[in-house]
Amino acid sequence: MLENVFDNVGMKHHAAKRWFVSGIVQGVGFRFFVQQKASMLGLSGWARNLDDGRVEVYATGTNEQLSDLAAALHVGPLLSQVRGVSETEDVPQKITGFSMR
Repeated sequence: MLENVFDNVGMKHHAAKRWFVSGIVQGVGFRFFVQQKASMLGLSGWARNLDDGRVEVYATGTNEQLSDLAAALHVGPLLSQVRGVSETEDVPQKITGFSMR
């Protein structure tokens, strides 16, 4: 019974977001940067290159963790030039770890 109560409390703090990052974000280690940052923050999700030159990022965790990742996405790694980041709320998925697709 105690485990169920704990799970329900924990789920209240879980959220998910999806970002689309534009600029010079492919071929500059952007996905690796996102994976490293997300893993440091304890987030689960993934990052992938899109055919139009953007990077799509999906992550699930607490609102604070997601805000920290969002701040990092606006900066990116040294060789990137982030020109825009769009953010949307998403449905939390059961994903373990953070991967590059």
